[in-house]
Parts: sequence; structure tokens; C-alpha cells
Amino acid sequence: MAGLYKKAPRLILASASPRREQLLAQIGVRADQIIPANVDETPRQRELPRVLAMRLGRSKALAVASESRKSFVLACDTAVALGRRVLDKTENEVTVREHLKLLSGRRHVVYGGVVLIAPDGKVHSKLVTTAVVFKRLEALEIDNYVKSGEWVCKAGGYDVQGKAGAFTKKIIGSYSNIVGLPLFETSKLLKGAHYV
Repeated sequence: MAGLYKKAPRLILASASPRREQLLAQIGVRADQIIPANVDETPRQRELPRVLAMRLGRSKALAVASESRKSFVLACDTAVALGRRVLDKTENEVTVREHLKLLSGRRHVVYGGVVLIAPDGKVHSKLVTTAVVFKRLEALEIDNYVKSGEWVCKAGGYDVQGKAGAFTKKIIGSYSNIVGLPLFETSKLLKGAHYV
């Protein structure tokens, strides 16, 4: 490890998402510890999606960093938005059907709020924006996707790495941001904070 630190501090990933851990490994970074942050993810009244993504990313990083001094803490939150409306994580079939009907044939935006707290307490952050265009979905496609179960606990109600990849006409921006962690920007944050 290069940088300011003589002894490499630990890197803690403040997320319960196995996908984020896999994404980090893709760029050769391995978290020493996974500590999911316990924060209230309820959007505030009239809170814009990009503000929500950054606020939650920061809250998660700070919550874990307060208990983990002398470590790097990395957190990320993803918000899927149709205009000013946040399409939250889907827990039931009614919600996923509603989300998919809203996204059908339209452009939506995925916001990734990435936050890294260095051992000295300095906060490094980046908001990443990715535009996604879905094709017009037929009723049968929605039915089959609901049956797949891939949508469970997914922001916006879909998993772009799975069957929903066939719904995606166009992506403008970071693909890995849609998956759960924008890798280019995360790598830059880690380098800027002298982790790598």
C-alpha cells in the first residue's frame, strides 16, 4: 500500500450486499471486514433522490466509522429514481409490478452515493449518476420476471445482471453503479485517500 500510512489500516465495507463485496474484488480490493450499517433508510419528505443516496451513503459510513477507529470505511447507497420519485427496494409482488410498469418504455436514473472515511476521519465522497432506458415491457415479460424472484430487495425492483438485462435498451454512465458500486469512482476515492 502506498500513501501516508506506514502500516496498512483495515478496510471495512459498511454493507450487507455480497454484490458490493464482489464488485470491490473485481478491482483488486478486498475488505478486511464487513459491517452492515444499521440506519433508517426512509426518505425524508420531498427529499430528492440524489440527496437521499448521498445522505444514506454518508450515514452508513459514519455509523460504522464511529465504532471502527483507525480503519478505512467504505459505504454506498443506491437510489433508483423516476423523475423526483424514488423507487425503493421491492418486498412484494404488488410493488415490483408497479415499479416495472412505471419503468416500461421510459428513462430512469440510478444514483450511487459512495462515501469513504479515512483513518484520520476525513470524508471522501462522490455522487454517481447513471441513466437507464427500458424497452416497453409486455405483460407476459412482467409476469415472468415477477416469477423469477430476482427483484426481491432490489432498488427499483430489478437486477440488471439478471433477466432484467434484457429490458435494458440503453445505459448512459457507469454500469457498475447500477449493480451496486461504481468502480471507477470508488477506485479514485481509495487512491485519493491514499488507501491504494
